[in-house]
Amino acid sequence: MRTWFAVLCCFISAGLCSAQGSAPGNDEAPIREIVSKYVDARERNDPKAVEALFTGDADQLVSSGEWRKGRDAVVRGAMASSRSTGGRRTIAVEQVRFLAPDVAMADGRYELTGLSGGTNRSMWATLIMKKTSNGWRIAAIRNMLPAAPPPSR
Repeated sequence: MRTWFAVLCCFISAGLCSAQGSAPGNDEAPIREIVSKYVDARERNDPKAVEALFTGDADQLVSSGEWRKGRDAVVRGAMASSRSTGGRRTIAVEQVRFLAPDVAMADGRYELTGLSGGTNRSMWATLIMKKTSNGWRIAAIRNMLPAAPPPSR
């Protein structure tokens, strides 16, 4: 009986060590990098670079209420928005949360400065990421104009 108990403990210990080595938190840096690449591609007005960052079925709900469904619609909408508003965009990721080993959510402050007409906008962005065979990709974006400042994390 003690032998079986010892064997069981060894299996449990090995499983815990293995799980710790592949913990989702190890992928936080790549999530942040994808957000950074997205902002950079938008700033360069590079539709091919933006397209490469999204899953095929991606969607984006923007603060105006427009819902862009599918990667092509997301890219077209992003490029049109950048052309019409001008300015500079930044997303400062404040939190990355793993919903599953291959699904993550990044929340951050989305700032648009120097827009047409000289205005600035402070928003909140939530990006849902999916780990694919090509690495992490953006599956969904939700941009919001908060009624109150987003909570500090």
